[in-house]
Amino acid sequence: MNLNNKQIIVLGAGSSGRAAAALAQREGASVSVHDSADCIEGLAAGVSSVTGSSTTTGEQSHCDILVLSPGIDGHGAFAQSYAQNAGEVIGELELASQFYTGKVIAITGTNGKTTTTEIIDAMLNAAGMSCLPCGNHGMPLSELVLMENPPQVAALEVSSFQLETIKNFRPDVAVWLNFSADHMDRYPTLDAYKAAKLRVFENMTADQTIVTRAGEDLRGAHHADINLLSFSTESEADFILAGQQISAAGEAVIDLSPTRIRGLHNAENVMAAYAACSLLGVSAEVANKALASFSPPAHRCELIAEVDGVEYINDSKATNLHALDSALRSQSRPIVLIAGGKEKGLEYADLLERLSTTTKAVVVFGEIADKLMDTLGSIKDQVNCQKASDLEEATTLARGLASAGDVVLFSPGTSSFDMYAGYEARGDHFRQIIHQF
Repeated sequence: MNLNNKQIIVLGAGSSGRAAAALAQREGASVSVHDSADCIEGLAAGVSSVTGSSTTTGEQSHCDILVLSPGIDGHGAFAQSYAQNAGEVIGELELASQFYTGKVIAITGTNGKTTTTEIIDAMLNAAGMSCLPCGNHGMPLSELVLMENPPQVAALEVSSFQLETIKNFRPDVAVWLNFSADHMDRYPTLDAYKAAKLRVFENMTADQTIVTRAGEDLRGAHHADINLLSFSTESEADFILAGQQISAAGEAVIDLSPTRIRGLHNAENVMAAYAACSLLGVSAEVANKALASFSPPAHRCELIAEVDGVEYINDSKATNLHALDSALRSQSRPIVLIAGGKEKGLEYADLLERLSTTTKAVVVFGEIADKLMDTLGSIKDQVNCQKASDLEEATTLARGLASAGDVVLFSPGTSSFDMYAGYEARGDHFRQIIHQF
């Protein structure tokens, strides 16, 4: 991609937009960043800016290339007002990928992306290959490309938002973890959301490999000659789980027992990560050493402590039902579940069968608490269901309901914005409560 003397508008002044602007300028373009905010800070020297941008601003603007930040809906009126006078429309991911010469492992899925990305980063660095997490987690890919010595491998977490605007982006390995409903405030249908995520495969050829959870429907999303590696904790696959041992071709390769990794879904994240890394030459021995010192990212089935024989797990990142279901099926101990938060139209009734077979008690709180209590009515004879006014009371109740050998699982299944600034603040509060025990 030749940007010399091109006129480029970057729409959105977040970290991705600022990095894209700096990269485009380095490559010889004349760059302006537009944002609806009243103030734009942190731009590279020489990059101009337009604050208070609107559809009117867009209609009056012209450029050779419009670069959309991931948070900007490309189908919305704001982006479209700029696109109508742009020679080409791409996203930050597409721009950066054209100037990165290392290997790319792209990780996508509704849940588990960040954990898998971090494991890949740990394994590759343990093997002596420089790697950094980037994309939707970590630094923007453009920022990585701007480094004086970019790493040999990019562990690139990619969201549907980023994939909407690719054209030639092609990873060396694409990891597809899972798929379920999410971001329905951005997409008109579930199929539209899935179609955006499936774009990760569209430019791949027989020289690349797809790592996918067994049973995922990827029909029509890739060429028939692309190599596939599968993983699963539930069915036959190239990588399978027996107890705490991950095996491939009948040979045990990864031992999870000495690690801090908990849950079947996290075992699948490890499988996906190791499958991807093995394609770049990482041995099982090195992978095991990396996992021995690996701490899962906060708020994702994070083991906080064991108190009086009860494990307390912080899964505040579970902001949808697929994540909650994964956390429930991943536990080997009897569960006392803490769930609830913002009401966003999710149907917890879909989880009643799972709850009835995995939990001994459920404590609900938050805006959705009353609705949840009504939903749980059909299993109250089997599961002790209680309501709390806030997270502190919920945790105290859960502690009283748990016995040695149980797990108190904080996996809300919905967002936190009824009480907290985000899932991180919610999870941090849970951690503080546990540390007071």
